[in-house]
Amino acid sequence: MNNKTTGGLIRCELSSSRVSGLQQLKKSSIDRYTKERSSIVVIGLSIHTAPLEMREKLAIPVAEWPLAISELCALNHIEEAAVLSTCNRMEIYLLALSQHRGVREVTQWMSKRSGIPVSDICRHWFLLYNNDATQHLFEVSAGLDSLVLGEGQILSQVKQVKEKLRNGFGMVIPGLFEKAITAGKRARAETGIASGAVSVSSAAVELALTKLPLGSASSAVMLVVGAGKMGKLVIKHLVAKGCTKMVVVNRSKERVAAIQEEMPSGIEIIYKPLDDMLACAGEANVIFTSTACKTPLFLKEHVEILPLHADARLFVDISVPRNVGSCVAEIEGARVYNVDDLKEVVAANKEDRARKAMEAQNIITEESKKFEAWRDSLQTVPTIKKLRRKTERIRAASVEKFMSKYGKDMDKKTKEALEDLTRAMVNKILHGPMKHLRCDDTENRPLPETLENMEALNRMFELELELLEEKIRAKMEQK
Repeated sequence: MNNKTTGGLIRCELSSSRVSGLQQLKKSSIDRYTKERSSIVVIGLSIHTAPLEMREKLAIPVAEWPLAISELCALNHIEEAAVLSTCNRMEIYLLALSQHRGVREVTQWMSKRSGIPVSDICRHWFLLYNNDATQHLFEVSAGLDSLVLGEGQILSQVKQVKEKLRNGFGMVIPGLFEKAITAGKRARAETGIASGAVSVSSAAVELALTKLPLGSASSAVMLVVGAGKMGKLVIKHLVAKGCTKMVVVNRSKERVAAIQEEMPSGIEIIYKPLDDMLACAGEANVIFTSTACKTPLFLKEHVEILPLHADARLFVDISVPRNVGSCVAEIEGARVYNVDDLKEVVAANKEDRARKAMEAQNIITEESKKFEAWRDSLQTVPTIKKLRRKTERIRAASVEKFMSKYGKDMDKKTKEALEDLTRAMVNKILHGPMKHLRCDDTENRPLPETLENMEALNRMFELELELLEEKIRAKMEQK
């Protein structure tokens, strides 16, 4: 295998001079890939750093996550990837051969996909590496980075990512998300961080009720557009706040009927088809929108023809992309709120959130250390495989050379005995090194000592070449 570099990218060509090609690479700048562990990187744009307009363009629907992951893993310096795209955040988690080149490739991919210039993405992103990236995901999973402390929806979304990573998308990133789910569950169970906390949909209901005139909530006409997960949660939270009657506009009547069956007696949900949306909006005091429509359902020309109420009509839009155009806010008698406005709802509980967050941070730190120890233990696995592969090649070549000189007069049984003997010799020689590379319960050895043993074996047996060849082959197979 000959290996060449062009513009910093690794390219491979099959050749009989595999060793000489690898020796050339060993002397080149690419040798750092054999000595540096791949980095965990998160490239993120969230409600804390980026405007809604940008997040809308960057958003990736759940159904497109596997395709996005495949495209990311096909980039030259990316080994593994995951996408976490919600109404409040767009985050890409990576295992990168090179931090800087990997980030550059992924940023260019994001720009090409969304149409947003790289410079604009860089102005609003945040970049985290290794321990900081791990800590961030664990905080996200625990609900510490959410607008509403401890909200449960983000943990469900992290679980969704883990499900999408089941089909052969690597080991480290799936392991990271699995440990993040554990951290999120522990934080909620052990600190009460979710006690009294609300989801985005719950915060939307609370915001709407605070904006209604005093004493009018019980008589206000509520319209919910969209009966998906978010719409269903809006309905549930309206019921929890004492609302007994609401209109739900949705494409499917069956879904609305299913929600009605889950409601307690005395709750009336009136289904209306999508064609009746504007007529229903004309009668409503509060309109919640939560559909997956990629273009606005309500624009200025739609709303300005609606009959006026004594009080302003409220639009609470929790969709990304938005269902209510920003131009609607220009109309007299209409007030528009989106996911960025939910900050008002959660501001009141700042002191309590800070106390619970400190308790949860201790759990997150503990789980982060467990993940790092698990990840460190993975380093010995390639060394064990490479050492066995190299010794087997030497053994097989030596046997073949011996047989070419002396094997003509040997019977089949003697040849098999020779194979067995040489394999047994190799296994006995490897027993000591392998014993000092184990990271399981059979050897009570500190991890730092095991990693020192691994590095020593890599140097003594020149296994860096094996590692480089393995990484190059893996990237070429993705092409």
